[in-house]
Amino acid sequence: MKKLVLFSCVFFTILGMNLMAIEAPVGEPAPDFVCNDSNGVTHALSAYKGKIVVLEWLNHDCPFVKKHYGSGNMQKLQKIYTGRDVIWLSVISSAPGKQGFCTPDKANDLTKSTNAHPTAVLLDPLGSVGKKYGAKTTPHMFIINKEGILVYNGGIDNKPSTDPLDIDKATNYVAKALNELLAGKEVSIKTSSPYGCSVKYD
Repeated sequence: MKKLVLFSCVFFTILGMNLMAIEAPVGEPAPDFVCNDSNGVTHALSAYKGKIVVLEWLNHDCPFVKKHYGSGNMQKLQKIYTGRDVIWLSVISSAPGKQGFCTPDKANDLTKSTNAHPTAVLLDPLGSVGKKYGAKTTPHMFIINKEGILVYNGGIDNKPSTDPLDIDKATNYVAKALNELLAGKEVSIKTSSPYGCSVKYD
């Protein structure tokens, strides 16, 4: 019963709307949410006002995710930017029985085995957070500035492939946006096409 509690995520929307038709608009306040992580700790987006927040949609079984984790690219980004006081939340929205679904213990084991460095891994098996943002793929990346405004929505980079050799050839939109924010500048590329496996909602 205790582990079932860990799966609790709360979101705020209008009942009856097609949630997948909703996409969080860049330039507007990021949708608030409350969600438990793989250790049972509750995270509210509103609690991170005053900090830059990255949301990374995650499915370790997806070959596009494996490209970025198998090469160490995602972990490198996590380590660099959490070291600069950025909050990095990896979100698993795979439903039970779907590819990428994780129990708390499995999520923690994967974080350890891949040497990942997020602030936390959020468990969203009902898809509440993912549908609120309109998360389409793994990975799908969102960046929220210190004022709570969504300033980036899109892919991690401009090379939509599963080939790790493409990473060094790519423009990393996430790193670019975070560097601009940390330098006090406006994000120059605010949207791009996310690529990867579809998020495995129920």
